[in-house]
Amino acid sequence: MSKLLKSLALGASVLSAVVFVAATSAAASGDADKGAKVFKKCAACHAVGDGAKNKVGPQLNDVFGRSAGGLDGYKYSKAMVKAGAEGLNWDQGTLTTYLTKPKAMIKGTKMAFAGLRKPADIENLLAYLAQYSAESTSKDEATAPAAKPQESAKATANTTPAPAPASSAWPTRAGGVFGLGRVATEDEVAAWDIDIRPDGKGLPEGSGTVAAGEELYTDNCAVCHGDFGEGVGRWPVLAGGQGTLQEDRPEKTIGSYWPYLSTVYDYVRRAMPFGDARSLSNDDVYALTAYLLYLNDLVDDEDFELSNKNFQDIRLPNEENFIPDGRPEEAHNDNKGDPCMENCTDRPVEITMRARIVDVTPGAGETENSVGTVD
Repeated sequence: MSKLLKSLALGASVLSAVVFVAATSAAASGDADKGAKVFKKCAACHAVGDGAKNKVGPQLNDVFGRSAGGLDGYKYSKAMVKAGAEGLNWDQGTLTTYLTKPKAMIKGTKMAFAGLRKPADIENLLAYLAQYSAESTSKDEATAPAAKPQESAKATANTTPAPAPASSAWPTRAGGVFGLGRVATEDEVAAWDIDIRPDGKGLPEGSGTVAAGEELYTDNCAVCHGDFGEGVGRWPVLAGGQGTLQEDRPEKTIGSYWPYLSTVYDYVRRAMPFGDARSLSNDDVYALTAYLLYLNDLVDDEDFELSNKNFQDIRLPNEENFIPDGRPEEAHNDNKGDPCMENCTDRPVEITMRARIVDVTPGAGETENSVGTVD
């Protein structure tokens, strides 16, 4: 048993009678509402609250008082299971140590998260998690809130309104097989029509500076992509790679490979942060895009401000090496018949190339030794 785990196990045995007090202290010293915001960094891999299920990482209901590696139905790393067997239990102290730097506390953990830098963030996060732990809530159920305000607000925001019943204002599909549905409103179409084209069409009004983007990146992106875009574990690298495209294993980043800045803005706006997509404002996305340009040495001024007005002035280095897809106009595509599905060639089929990584999304098809998972 390591010295650290020995001390933690000893502390757990001495304080086992006051786990309730320690956990309650976490709730008292932190701000649960602020902790809900911190939890957004965890939500990509963990769930908590009513109906929470294991994701890439285990669900965190009743985490206070839980033995490390002890949740049924989740496959932990061997290191985490061993720590639990040696007496590690989760309380305010052990969780604080773990969340500060997971891999320093338990070597071999599957937790890819580097750790929370600010002690206040940890206190607030523990206060938030304490609301969902029987060890840390009052036995007087009358004082417990029926629902968390932030959850109710988010549920309301993410709930798609039921379609209006068909009426003279919303005619059913004329001549359709089932005669179901109605014409989408302009607002409903606009909510989905958010793509950004290389020519700038679709760009919303707004602006953001490199300095503002750095702060947003640290809070929302660095946990997966690294402090300087270098990537954590197998999460994508966002910076560097210049001059590597002709190598056997090129580093394809925004600064070395991507052709259009519009793709950066569109993807961040549509899909990031992972687990909390569409939570960023248009100005936030401009700021993050500006910071990514800065990380790739495409702008060198921390006061640089990217906006819809100067967006088209930015050109990525590899743009000229991309050409329009002309396949639809090629002669052999004139035949619009059914595609061949078998016996399409008289030559033996052979594998000529293999993908560098097949399961490219961290957390998909992981083994217990993979780095893109979480204990």
